[in-house]
Amino acid sequence: MGTRSIAKSIRGYRKIHKYLGLTIALLLIISAITGILLAWKKDIDVLQPPTQSADNKTLNGYQPVSKLAEAAVQAVDSLNLSADNLDRIEYRPSKGIAKVLFDSGNWEVQVDATTLKVLSVAKRHSDWIESLHDGSIVSDFFKLFSMNLLGFGLLVLILSGVWLWWGPKKIRGLKKKS
Repeated sequence: MGTRSIAKSIRGYRKIHKYLGLTIALLLIISAITGILLAWKKDIDVLQPPTQSADNKTLNGYQPVSKLAEAAVQAVDSLNLSADNLDRIEYRPSKGIAKVLFDSGNWEVQVDATTLKVLSVAKRHSDWIESLHDGSIVSDFFKLFSMNLLGFGLLVLILSGVWLWWGPKKIRGLKKKS
């Protein structure tokens, strides 16, 4: 490979590197900021409510799922949420509680799994931040498209960056030989 062809290649890769970098920069900025927030979600109460603890931590006295859900729905009655809005129930046996999560408004109700006492009602901001982080806040197709664009784009940026660094070194080496 001669110096002219290497220089031409470097110019082409510089354009690819520049425009691809500009294209995925917004996705990278969003991903970086939301990633930082998600890394801190267990330590910052605004992002995710702290997990409460119940007195009884034995599984024997746990109430049925339907009663846990009913207690949680009653706790958020003023928010017009119903059992239809339930997303999931997460048990924390080491704490003796169940976290009842709603898909509308990202609300979380922590219920003592044995007494059905509501220990906490709070918003989980970490859930919508996570959906922004992975692109699913727009749609599942956008999530798939944007994450693939980000992944493949970063690979191309890495490879073109290596060539942009190594190509001029190769040209200088060839010029020294001649």
